[in-house]
Amino acid sequence: MISGKTRLIAHIGYPTDAFKAPLIYNPWFESRGIDAVVVPMGVKAQDYPAALAAIRRFTNFHGALITMPHKVTTVGLLDEASTAVKISGSCNAVLRRPDGTLLGDMFDGTGFVRGLARKGFEVRGARCLVAGAGGVGSAIAASLAAAGAGAIALHDLRDATAEALAGRLRKH
Repeated sequence: MISGKTRLIAHIGYPTDAFKAPLIYNPWFESRGIDAVVVPMGVKAQDYPAALAAIRRFTNFHGALITMPHKVTTVGLLDEASTAVKISGSCNAVLRRPDGTLLGDMFDGTGFVRGLARKGFEVRGARCLVAGAGGVGSAIAASLAAAGAGAIALHDLRDATAEALAGRLRKH
């Protein structure tokens, strides 16, 4: 049940037709008695920075799940970013802290690495190849590094993209 104390979690992107997070999280919150709700919010790219600035002022805004086309833009709107965000250059989760600041994270790669573990693959010490150094590939590379991969080889059709990701991995 939504109340005056319900914490709002925006699911922001455009278009919103394919959003599944509300269907997953809201029943889970309800089954555990968590007073929070995920609300789909469609906003076009040109309106996104102003929209995020406005909703972050809501006292019951807890955070946001960010999807296309806003993952890259979000990085520049954060007060603090996780290492995964710094490496990938994109953000898909935002937490509004009690002081109103926004902390961003990227968990696309974490989900991939957890999937590997469920299939019995041990990342720690492994030699890994990441094909594609764009948004998702960068997030996966960041999570492989965080999980202790022994070596990460990068391939992208654009050499400069792979080299830029390699530089961010080395830096962080």
